[in-house]
Amino acid sequence: MSNKIRLGILGGGGDSLIGVVHRIASNMFDRYELVGGCFNPNEDENKSFATRIGVPLSRVYSSFDVLIEEELKLPKEERMEVISVLTPNFLHYPMAKKLLESGFNVICEKPLTTTYKEALELEALQKEKQTVFAVTYTYTGYPMVRQMKDMIKKGVLGTIQKVDLQYYQGWINPVIHSSEERSKVWRLDPKKGGLSCCIGDIGTHAFDMLEYVTGMEVKKLLADLNYLYEDNPLDIDGTVLIRMSEYCKGVIRASQIATAEENNFTVQIYGSEGSLKWRQENPNELIHLTETNPMQVLKPGHSYLSDFSLESSKIPPGHPEGIFDSMGNIYNGVAKALRNEKHHEGAFPTLQDGVRGMLFIEKVLDSNANGNTWVDL
Repeated sequence: MSNKIRLGILGGGGDSLIGVVHRIASNMFDRYELVGGCFNPNEDENKSFATRIGVPLSRVYSSFDVLIEEELKLPKEERMEVISVLTPNFLHYPMAKKLLESGFNVICEKPLTTTYKEALELEALQKEKQTVFAVTYTYTGYPMVRQMKDMIKKGVLGTIQKVDLQYYQGWINPVIHSSEERSKVWRLDPKKGGLSCCIGDIGTHAFDMLEYVTGMEVKKLLADLNYLYEDNPLDIDGTVLIRMSEYCKGVIRASQIATAEENNFTVQIYGSEGSLKWRQENPNELIHLTETNPMQVLKPGHSYLSDFSLESSKIPPGHPEGIFDSMGNIYNGVAKALRNEKHHEGAFPTLQDGVRGMLFIEKVLDSNANGNTWVDL
């Protein structure tokens, strides 16, 4: 019998970008076999999509509840071992909760839930069930991000004293100026997107990345959000001042109305002995600056990099690695955890990272609603 991990997927059908990313990522290290799922609430489209990607219709279910019911009827050695939740935000919590209650391991898109309270409930349940639970903050899987994490941990930058993270997109700008058009976007609908659009969608990526690479926690924040129109209920732009310690401060800037920006996620970490800069749109270069040496540009796959970074590279130097590879590294980390294999700290974002993300979102909203005041995390 194959030792591949039996994977199920909820959502991600049709032309879903995130669905393609997860499916390719799961195949990257030959660790998973996609055995079934529920890809679309429309039964015909669900079956048609499953046929197109080669999933047997006997394991394609008409709904999430039917999937749980039927999979639990199978012997443990045949049923799905881990299930990826790729649905809109409002479905993350109820699906993840029932999966945990039923004993399944979970890979969940971010944000983890729509409220911090829900996130805490999942955290308690996961501890009780002792399952593996990953939250796909995808960018933590890049080799050069992992190199950054290791360099900071080893003290290469000295004491961290300034952080600056920017995540700018422009995709909402073409629709936000028409009330009719913006009403069609699920991320701008509180019933589907949750409490926040911009901060919940991309600001939380920047927050998670900051804590991931520095190994530090944000202690306080002050937020100023932009909604642009009075009848638009969810934020589409925001600036968040942060304090990580008395002498380490910085900013997280996020926007989805940064006209014509694509996916401009930039991470800049400044220490007493040097600094590191990384851009998601050019992910294979990590810039290292010091006051005593010329600028260094570190690139994936070279022997001078850390073991964690090298383990995250799949091809020789000079061959670009991108978003699929980054997600693939996260799936590989989850596979190692599921098979009780040794893996690096930070091999995949955990449920606890998702809980921190939800706390960040709610504190940003509190700060903004209270007149742009400092709040504690």
